[in-house]
Amino acid sequence: MRILLAITGASGIIYGTRLASALRDAKQDVKIVVSAGAKKVAEAETALLPPSDYSESDFSCPYASGSNAADAVVICPCSLKTLGEIAHGVGSSLITRAAEVALKERKKLILVIRETPYSLIAIENMKLITLAGGIILPASPGFYHQPKTIEQMVDFVVGKTMDQLGVQHKLFKRWKQDEGQ
Repeated sequence: MRILLAITGASGIIYGTRLASALRDAKQDVKIVVSAGAKKVAEAETALLPPSDYSESDFSCPYASGSNAADAVVICPCSLKTLGEIAHGVGSSLITRAAEVALKERKKLILVIRETPYSLIAIENMKLITLAGGIILPASPGFYHQPKTIEQMVDFVVGKTMDQLGVQHKLFKRWKQDEGQ
C-alpha cells in the first residue's frame, strides 16, 4: 500500500511520529510530508519529527495528481486549519491537494484530529469530510486496555489508525482479547 503521511501543526506530533515508525515497521510504503506548522509545534513539544520525503509546497509530488494517487492519505495530527481547507476544497499545499485527490479518486483519507472541544465550524467541516468519503479519527485513546504510559495511549490511537488502513499490528490489547474473542 502506498501511503502519504502528513504531519500538520496540531498539538500531538507524537501521534504522527509514532505512526510513521509503526507503518515502516509493518513494511508499508510510506512517504512523509511535514508542514511548517508541525515544525513549530514540534519545537514547543520537544518532539522529534521524521524526515520529510516531500515539501508541503511540492506540487510535483506524484500524490498531487489523480493519475498517481496514493492508496491512502493520513493526516496525523490534523490541524483544524488543514481540516477546514480540505473540507472546502482549498488545495493550497501538497497536504491539502493530496487529500483532495484522495477524495476525488475514492481513496482512503484519514484525518486524526487532535483538538478539544470542537466548535460548530469544526464539526461541520468534519461532517463535510465524512460525507465526501473521508474518515475522521479523533485522537481519543481508549482505556479498557489499562494503559500505564503515554506511549501506550499514543499506540492505541496509532493502532486504530492502522486498523482503518487494514495494516496488521499489535500496538494495543483489543477488547476482551484474553477471553478468546
